[in-house]
Amino acid sequence: MEKQRLNFLGLLNMSIGCFGIQFGWGLQMANMSAIFEHLGAEADQIPILWLAAPLTGLFVQPIIGHMSDNTWGALGRRRPYFLVGAIFSSIALIFMPTSSMLWMAAGLLWILDTSVNISMEPFRAFVGDILPEKQRTQGFAMQSLFIGLGAVMASVLPWLLSNFFHVPQVSTTGKAIPLTVEISFQIGGAVFLGTVLWTVLTTKEYPPENMEAFGQQQEEQSGIVAGFREIVSALGEMPEKMRQLAWVQFFTWMGMYCVFLYFPPAVARNIFGATDQNSVLYAAGVEWAGICIAVYNAVCFLFSFFLAPIAKTTSRQFTYSFCLLCGAAGLFSLAFIQNEYVLFLPMIGLGIAWAGILSMPYAMLIGCLPPDRSGVYMGIFNFFIVLPQIAVSLGFGWIMRNLLNGDRLSAVVFGGIFMVIAAVLTQRVEATTAPEKIPQSQLSSQQN
Repeated sequence: MEKQRLNFLGLLNMSIGCFGIQFGWGLQMANMSAIFEHLGAEADQIPILWLAAPLTGLFVQPIIGHMSDNTWGALGRRRPYFLVGAIFSSIALIFMPTSSMLWMAAGLLWILDTSVNISMEPFRAFVGDILPEKQRTQGFAMQSLFIGLGAVMASVLPWLLSNFFHVPQVSTTGKAIPLTVEISFQIGGAVFLGTVLWTVLTTKEYPPENMEAFGQQQEEQSGIVAGFREIVSALGEMPEKMRQLAWVQFFTWMGMYCVFLYFPPAVARNIFGATDQNSVLYAAGVEWAGICIAVYNAVCFLFSFFLAPIAKTTSRQFTYSFCLLCGAAGLFSLAFIQNEYVLFLPMIGLGIAWAGILSMPYAMLIGCLPPDRSGVYMGIFNFFIVLPQIAVSLGFGWIMRNLLNGDRLSAVVFGGIFMVIAAVLTQRVEATTAPEKIPQSQLSSQQN
C-alpha cells in the first residue's frame, strides 16, 4: 500500500503525543535527583536510584515493540500502547511528589519509567508505519520539535509557579518535596494523558495488507516466549548499519545520562552555593537548573527546523557529528562557569546535541529495517540507550566517591568526553542513500 504524504496538520496530530510524553519525562529529568536529595539521598546514591529508568527500558521497549508489531484492533497497531502507557504514567506523576520516603519515590519511578516506555517506544515505529520514506526525516524532526517544546514547558513550570503565581518554593506543610514540584507533576499527569489521547483519536494507521497472513503471524508470535524468541532472532539478524549506530548510541547516552543525573543538584550546589537540600537557596538552584534545561530544550525545538535542510545539503552522518560536538563543547565549558546567567551559553550547544540525539539516529536507522519488524528493532535499538545508563547507574557511584569527591558539576563535565567519542564513531556509519531531498517550500509549510 502506497503511503501518502501528510500535510502540516497530519504531522502535528501524529506527533503531539510526544509533547505530553516529554512533558512527563521532562519533569522527571529536571526534578528527580532533587526529589531524592530532598528525601535524604547522598550524591553517590543517586545513580543507583535512577536505575529504574534504563532497566525498565531494557526489558519493556523490545517486548512492547514486538507486541505492537503483532497487534491490530480497533485502535490500530501502535495506538493501544500509547494510551495504556499514558494512563499509568499520569497516575505515577500525580503520586510521585507525595512521596514521604526514599523507597516510595524510587518505587514510583519504576512505575513511571515502565509506563513512559510503553507509550514512547511505538512512537518511533509509528513514523515508519505512517510516512513515506522521503518524509521520515520530517516526521522525526517534528517529534523532536514537540519533545523539545514539552521539555521546555515542563522544566520551567516550577519556576513559573514560584515567580509568577507565588507558590512557596519550600513546602509549608512539612512535606520534604516543595509545593511547586507537587503542582507541576499534577499538571504533567493531565498534559501527558490529554496529548496522547489527541494523537490516538486524530491519527489513523494503515491496516495490514494481508489480514489473513497477519492473523497467522499474530498467532505464531503471541506470548512472552515467542516474543523473546523473536528478539533473539532479530538480534542475530541485525543490519550492519544498526550495529554501527549502536556504538554511537552507547557513548552518546553515557554522556547525556551524566547530565540527567547531576545537572540540577550541580547548579544548586556548585553555582548557587547551597549546602542544605532543604533550604530556599537549594530550591532556587534546582528551579534555575530547570530554566537552563528549558533553554537547551528551546534550542532543540528551534534547531529541529534546520536538521532536515542541513542533512539534505551535507549528510545525516555529518549533521549528527556536528550536533554531538556542539554538546560536548557546551559540557566542557561548564567547568569554567560561576555565574548562573552564563549557564545559558553552554545550553545552546547541549540543545543542538539534543535535537540531533532525538532524531538523527532514527532517521539513519529506519530505512534499513524490515517494515514488519520495525517495532522490535526499535525496541532492540533502545538496548544501546539503556545499557550505558545501566553501566553508569551501577558504576558511577564509585567514581563519585573515589575520583570526583562527590562533585556533581565534574560529573556533568565528564559527559562531554563520551559525546566526543560518539561524534567520531558517527563517521563510521555507512550511508546507504543520498541525502534526503525535501523541497524548501514544502519543509517550511509542514514544520511551521
